Amino acid sequence: MSFMSDDPFDKPPCRGCSSYLTEPYIKCAECGPSPFLLCLQCFTRGFEYKKHQNDHKYEIMTSDFPVLEPGWTAQEEMALLEAVMDCGFGNWQDVAYQMRTKSKEECESHYMKNFINNPLFSSTLLSLRQAEESRTADSAIPFKPTDDPPRPTFDSVLSRDMAGYMPARADFMEEFDNYAEWDLKDIDFVDDDSDVLHALKVAVVDIYHSRLKERQRRKKIIRDHGLINLRKFQMLERCYPKEVQDLHDVMRRFARVVGPIEHDKFIETHACEYLAVSSQRAKVYEQVKRVREDERRKRTMLCDVLQYIQDGRACQQWLSKQAAIDAGITPVVTTITMSGRRSAPPLNLTGLPGTEKLNEREKELCQVVRLVPGAYLEYKQALLNECRRQGGLRLAQARALIKIDVNKTRKIYDFLIKEGYIYKA
Repeated sequence: MSFMSDDPFDKPPCRGCSSYLTEPYIKCAECGPSPFLLCLQCFTRGFEYKKHQNDHKYEIMTSDFPVLEPGWTAQEEMALLEAVMDCGFGNWQDVAYQMRTKSKEECESHYMKNFINNPLFSSTLLSLRQAEESRTADSAIPFKPTDDPPRPTFDSVLSRDMAGYMPARADFMEEFDNYAEWDLKDIDFVDDDSDVLHALKVAVVDIYHSRLKERQRRKKIIRDHGLINLRKFQMLERCYPKEVQDLHDVMRRFARVVGPIEHDKFIETHACEYLAVSSQRAKVYEQVKRVREDERRKRTMLCDVLQYIQDGRACQQWLSKQAAIDAGITPVVTTITMSGRRSAPPLNLTGLPGTEKLNEREKELCQVVRLVPGAYLEYKQALLNECRRQGGLRLAQARALIKIDVNKTRKIYDFLIKEGYIYKA
């Protein structure tokens, strides 16, 4: 006695009445190579067809017999394996629901006993693992891109983030090119097909195979690069600086042509290079900043000395500060006490922003009142606008508009009146 799957769609129909076969049924042991199958009714009537005779040797096809232990028929063993493949290992409630004939506990106990803890299967798995280890012993270290992905509930936010990935089946709810199988559903190869029709059907099947290869290629990229767990992948990206994140986003499209280890090494080397360049830039910036501060301090002290150029004591203090700076010592700032008040020297406008926008008389004004050109131009524009708006301008209005020393305001006001820029109210 032999056994085959009990699914009637997995085998040809009865050659006598063309009905779907159910176990037990008869298979001719002499006709071939294609199986010649008969239902019990046609067999008992002695059905004959072409070369088949009713006295040929035959086999009774059934799966109603135990294989591994009593109480579990061959048909139920096959149904259990198919249910575990469909529902995933560990989902015993769904496995039992698909089998119908066994409970959750019976399915789990039988599977663990005969397919996991069975010494025969254990030794087979061990030999396969040792063969794989010996094959990869001298090659690269196997890449382990990600942990076991999370198992979110159906239609949850995490499930949508994972594009409907089902970890137990290693499939997506909607695969790439999800309807590729539709082109094959009506194709049937029969003996009386013409050569052209047969070649056309073969071409359709080849196209379908190429679409399946593309689907598997995309799934392999997702699996190898650890892209299933999207949130974990995004957290790893955030460890890089903003510039490296942008590079990572641009170079992600090239992950399909290199392996995960090579791609990660590429990103890591660019991250290290960026950090090294940034560190070098920071050092250069600090050096330039120190030089700039030293130059600014020298200019400030020079202005102080020029202001009190007639005072020998002030000159001596400035020379002491300059010597301390040249020696790399922080100078001690001392207050210069003057016996009498001296007028400040004219302001040097060389290199100050806005100087090129002034005429000679405006430059002379800025030097006398010690006002930088940018501030003078701003005050001038504000007074001109107010004069146009009011139809004239008084000194009190100018002082209210410009919040600086009242003497400087008067000089600016008188200068603009004299030059004809504004007029009195």
